[in-house]
Amino acid sequence: MIGVIDYGASNLRSVMHALHHLGVDAHVADHPGGLRGADAIILPGVGAFGAGMAQIRARGFEDPVRRAAAEGLPLLGICLGMQFLFEVSEEMGEYSGLGLLGGRVQRFPEDRMGGLKVPHMGWNQLHPARESALLAGLPEAAYAYFVHSYYCAPSDPADTLATTDYGLDFTSVVARGNVYGVQFHPEKSQAVGLRILRNFVGMVEAQTARPQSLRAQPGSG
Repeated sequence: MIGVIDYGASNLRSVMHALHHLGVDAHVADHPGGLRGADAIILPGVGAFGAGMAQIRARGFEDPVRRAAAEGLPLLGICLGMQFLFEVSEEMGEYSGLGLLGGRVQRFPEDRMGGLKVPHMGWNQLHPARESALLAGLPEAAYAYFVHSYYCAPSDPADTLATTDYGLDFTSVVARGNVYGVQFHPEKSQAVGLRILRNFVGMVEAQTARPQSLRAQPGSG
């Protein structure tokens, strides 16, 4: 089972719809106890960093997510959820994140964007920086759907799994051990996004050594 954290993010329903479309056994966790027994965690996100982290803390998710990541449970952050993985964000002040990855979340420098608008909104390409099972089977320069004004700047270049060009080359996919993040919305990225989610599920199944264990059983809802 995959636990999808509910702290009030507006894209939760679309993420769940994509997982159910893939036949994945996914459960919404609106409190930390809802993650008990999960084989992996997905942290979605839309909105402002500070407000989102405040909700994560208010609902008691911060320490359980950190512990789960430290214990090796696969974790996937989506959009703002990827930004939460980092140490700090500069969005409307300075706010601390989960600190699972080193680095900062920064705003696109509008004065150096060559006329490109902020937020970065729409389809753009993914350029893999290294091989990973998360991106396996994607077409070259695959397109994904983005909506964001801030981007992640990892302190360790090795954490960058793919980049995207929007006025500058920014990190659009990250990975360190069992912790993954995508800046775009896989649930809105059609076949490319579904492939990435399917790859994540396959990686979880391989880690748990229970093939098909995450597939929903008939009648399970």
